Amino acid sequence: MKHENEFRKDIVAGIIGYLTTVYIVVVNGTILSEAGISLESGMIATILASFVGTMLMGFFGKMPLILIPGMGINALFAFSIVGNNGFTFHEGLAVVCLAGLLFMITAFTKLSAILKEAIPDSLKHGITTGLGFFLILIGVENSGIITSGEQTVITIGDFTSASVIAGLITLFIAIYLFVKGVPANFLITMIIGTVIAMVLNVPTNGASSVNFRLDELIFIPSFTAIGDIAFWVSVFTLTLILIFENMGTISSQLDMLKQPEAYQKSYRITATSALLSGLFGTSPTISSAENAAVIASGGRTGKAAITAGILFLATTVFIPWISIIPATAISPILIIVGFLMVQNLKHLPWDQFAECIPALLIIVMIPFTYSIGDGMAFGFIAYPIVQLALGQRKKISKPMLLISILFFIDFGLKIIGI
Repeated sequence: MKHENEFRKDIVAGIIGYLTTVYIVVVNGTILSEAGISLESGMIATILASFVGTMLMGFFGKMPLILIPGMGINALFAFSIVGNNGFTFHEGLAVVCLAGLLFMITAFTKLSAILKEAIPDSLKHGITTGLGFFLILIGVENSGIITSGEQTVITIGDFTSASVIAGLITLFIAIYLFVKGVPANFLITMIIGTVIAMVLNVPTNGASSVNFRLDELIFIPSFTAIGDIAFWVSVFTLTLILIFENMGTISSQLDMLKQPEAYQKSYRITATSALLSGLFGTSPTISSAENAAVIASGGRTGKAAITAGILFLATTVFIPWISIIPATAISPILIIVGFLMVQNLKHLPWDQFAECIPALLIIVMIPFTYSIGDGMAFGFIAYPIVQLALGQRKKISKPMLLISILFFIDFGLKIIGI
């Protein structure tokens, strides 16, 4: 009876986990479409990467952890790696594959421990917070709440526009549902937001059928830009984010499960899934923050992950219907996820300017430059300068110094036009 009860809890937890993460299919598909593929192809890529990664975690990791494309990381892929660098979508996927490979190398060697110690916590928190503000910016921009100004860089949007009205109403509903702790609040937000958009006649990108080519089930990354400095800077930046974000997330989730001994295996499976994401046509998967809901619901084994994985694959059938979800129903989710990431500000050592100034540079420059890589560069270059100015050379590790030099070289090459 006990085993039967535990089995039931895992199945229920897997269903809850799916309901709290299925929003990623539309949200990530929409962000990927900004990088040059159709919305439907982006959703298919998201579903397949989530299915495979989560099933790997369930079968081999035996942990109740769902793997989905990471918020913030997908923005880095679409807007910085592909958009700012002028890469094609397939060249961007080559960056994902190489970053995933480097992530795997660190996961299967002692390099992960070395990097974990080398990068100051203040910079790690700065990256997460900067990503949060970047997501908020994208969210308010996509909903029309802010727009480009004639006399200023940005200004308030047209509040008489139906799309802006729909976005504002949906945002306040999303905030209400979230703070009330309503289960599957993101999914409910998208449904309500879509209805509001329909009532106000906001245009959608609905599809009457699944519109993707069979050859896009497996994408072929293009390495034609491998000789470009920007290509390797992108690989480097993405690898750092994958390593540090997953280190923190997986550790905290396994602590909730009281199974810290499963860290190495879970971390390695997450790295493998990130590499495979590039072949499925999406930005890398990570251990979802919503796994907290899975654990709180009683999920304790891989059966919960397997249940969620199967449900993700079944989502493919509903693509013609979920394609009608407009940007005004998705943007509030980006904004709220951004709010959650910005909370890392509280971890900064505010009484230590030498630690805070480089971190704050990252936080400010990521949204202001509309580039995660360039934003990180400001902070990583400033860190050794500040420490040297205070005579604290011992706080600058050799790996940290090397990373700073690489970012500095990238800036120098941009100045001379290479």
